[in-house]
Amino acid sequence: MVVDLTDGRTISVPLAWYPRLMHATPEERGRWRLIGDREGIHWPDLDEDISIENLLLGRRSGESQSSFRKWLEHRRENTKRGE
Repeated sequence: MVVDLTDGRTISVPLAWYPRLMHATPEERGRWRLIGDREGIHWPDLDEDISIENLLLGRRSGESQSSFRKWLEHRRENTKRGE
């Protein structure tokens, strides 16, 4: 993932750091919005928020494995139902 900041810096981090983004479709990753006073990024389809501060500090997703597994299972169930 590459994020261009207003001060001219560019941050690049592996998608693998954010499993929800990694498992998303390109369309889902493309539907994002800035949150706060441009302090973070929100992906509504994925229920994912990433702060610019955490990107700058090189912090990976803090989501637990059990939470991610529940999210992934829910996603698979919805896909099977055609939602």
